Amino acid sequence: MRVVITGASGNVGTSLLEALGGEDAVHEIVGLARRHPDRSQPKVRWVRADISRDRLEPLFAGADAVVHLAWLIQPSRNERRTHEVNVIGSQRVFAAAASAGVPTIVYASSIGAYAHGPKDRRVDESWPTTGIPSSFYSRHKAAVERILDSFEAEHPDVRVVRLRPGLIFKGEAASEIRRLFVGPFLPSPLVRRGLIPVIPRTSGLAFQAVHSRDVAQAYRLAVVNADASGAYNVAAEPVLDADALGELLGARPVPVPRGALRVATDITWRARLQPTEPGWLDLGLGVPLMDCTRALDALGWRPRHDAAEAFMELFEGLRRGEGGDTPPLARRTGGPARVRELLTGIGGSDR
Repeated sequence: MRVVITGASGNVGTSLLEALGGEDAVHEIVGLARRHPDRSQPKVRWVRADISRDRLEPLFAGADAVVHLAWLIQPSRNERRTHEVNVIGSQRVFAAAASAGVPTIVYASSIGAYAHGPKDRRVDESWPTTGIPSSFYSRHKAAVERILDSFEAEHPDVRVVRLRPGLIFKGEAASEIRRLFVGPFLPSPLVRRGLIPVIPRTSGLAFQAVHSRDVAQAYRLAVVNADASGAYNVAAEPVLDADALGELLGARPVPVPRGALRVATDITWRARLQPTEPGWLDLGLGVPLMDCTRALDALGWRPRHDAAEAFMELFEGLRRGEGGDTPPLARRTGGPARVRELLTGIGGSDR
């Protein structure tokens, strides 16, 4: 098989390169990225490409599958740019794949595509994917789900798989995740168990996570299993709520009203103290807990790490300032002393 991966240099993409590199059925992997990584590995050929602007048909020609991972989290202050990549770019990827005759598309959807839902029970893949309206990320994920609905109706001969993972963590992604969601003012030495005194116990604070290498195995299975199709929820156990986080971090859960937490997030975002716009909080508190039975039974997926292990690997990565060997994951992306993050307005850059 020849597999083309958009967004191959990111958190999930680098893990998927490893997973497909060890897959006998795959003989060539084309990794598309806006910034060319300074790395080489077996079976992988890197191509510089921007899915929102470059011609994609020649890059997809002869591919047996396209895995679409490319997505912008930042700039959170410029939705025109994120929409251009996330929604228009995704539409261009699907259209180019169809034009090039690619028989399989595997798309990185998300728990963020789901509408408001329960935290006291699990929902399956039939839960509405209409998103959380106040979150640009969720609106974009929901919009691409609708684009794929139309695509599948127009191209019944193309096998389409949608993976909807929870939060995705690994240690090598720590610098990227800090830059995208926390900003430059977090002192790494303070990211230590026992130094975080409290965890907010807020209504709706319960989320699902999965290790990047485990979710990459789900993508690998979706690529090589010709019977895989439709949507799959992907997350590991246990659910991480205030009590679980408090135990992991040695912190005390303290009741905090949802409104107060949102006001604090909004103020610090508007003041450019951190890059996470308040819609992310609405998303995290609003999306349902997922039932992942279909991924376990129909896809044959089994995570090797539980959610607590994945979270703590990221936490330790933040403390140590870990990064990877691709531009999105590199420690140096924020510049010396994180000055580049400051100069771009904290949340104003798509690097």
